[in-house]
Amino acid sequence: MTQIDPDAEAQPLSHYVGASLDRYFDSLNGCAPPRDLYQMVLEQVEKPLLERVLDYNEGNQSRAAQMLGINRGTLRKKLRSYALDR
Repeated sequence: MTQIDPDAEAQPLSHYVGASLDRYFDSLNGCAPPRDLYQMVLEQVEKPLLERVLDYNEGNQSRAAQMLGINRGTLRKKLRSYALDR
């Protein structure tokens, strides 16, 4: 797990997403950007989100779904789609 500097000023998640997108666009070096960038970003964010929320809730899918604001059936479907079902 990543160590967090307790003296560092917390930034909103959007700050880190924006910085990651800036680095991604810089790394293209003139190459054509991918199609379906929206879907690509969602997939890149959703899997680690599900993993971390499940870990935080010690694998309890009901609590994880509640924390995510989705129903348990939707969570289970998403877990299967990323091969995260336990």
